[in-house]
Amino acid sequence: MIEVSGLSKRFGAVVALDDVSFAAPDGRITGLLGPNGAGKSTCLRILYTVLKPDAGYAKINDVDVVEHPLWARRELGVLPHGAGLYPQLTTRENIAYFGRLHGIKEPALSARIDQLVARLELEEIADRRAKGFSQGQRTKVALARALVHRPKNLLLDEPTNGLDVMSTLSLRNWLSELKARGQCIVLSSHIMQEVAALCDDIVIVAHGRIVAQGTTEALRERFGNKSLEDIFVETVAGS
Repeated sequence: MIEVSGLSKRFGAVVALDDVSFAAPDGRITGLLGPNGAGKSTCLRILYTVLKPDAGYAKINDVDVVEHPLWARRELGVLPHGAGLYPQLTTRENIAYFGRLHGIKEPALSARIDQLVARLELEEIADRRAKGFSQGQRTKVALARALVHRPKNLLLDEPTNGLDVMSTLSLRNWLSELKARGQCIVLSSHIMQEVAALCDDIVIVAHGRIVAQGTTEALRERFGNKSLEDIFVETVAGS
C-alpha cells in the first residue's frame, strides 16, 4: 500500500504540491491524473525518494520514504518519464544492472531476465545496445528493469508512451494480472481511454492540489455519468 498525507513541495515561488493526500491500496490500480505542471511528477519523485517534501509524508507499506529511502527503493518498481536507459548497454545488460543493484544473484537473475524479455517481446533487441532504440522500445526495457526484482508496489509514469496498439494491449493485460496478484500500482497517464480501462481509483491534481478523487464508478455517479475525459476537463477547469 502507498499512502500520501499532506504532501507539500515548493520550488522557489512555485508551489508544486499543496497539501496532497491519497491512498493507493494493494490489489488496485490508482490513476494519478492532471495537466502538465499539475504536480504529478513531483509527487511520484517524492515517492521514489528523488525529492524530499517540505511538509507531509509518504509511506510504502507503512514505512516513511524519507526516513528509510533505501528500504522504499527495494519495495518499489519505478518507470520514470523518459526511461533513462544506459545507451551503451544492451537490453539484457540494462535489466541485469538493476537486478544486481537489488541483490539478485545468478542464475536467478538470468532466468528472470529471460522471463521479462519474453513477456515484453524484447527478443529482437535483447542483445542490442539501447542507443538508437525507439521510444516504445525504451519504455519496454525500462519497464522490464522496474519489474526485475518483483516489487510489490509499482509507480508508472506514462507506461504506454510510444507503444504500438498490440504492445499497449499486452501491457494492460499484464498490469491487470499484477493487480489480481495483490500488487499496488500507481499509474500516471494523459490517455483517458487507458485510465478508464485500467484504473479502479482516480486522483485528479491541478495547480498542486487534489481537485477530485474516488473510485471510477463514484466519480462518474457524482458527475452525472459523464465520461472520465469530461470529468477531468470539468474538475481541472474549475480549479
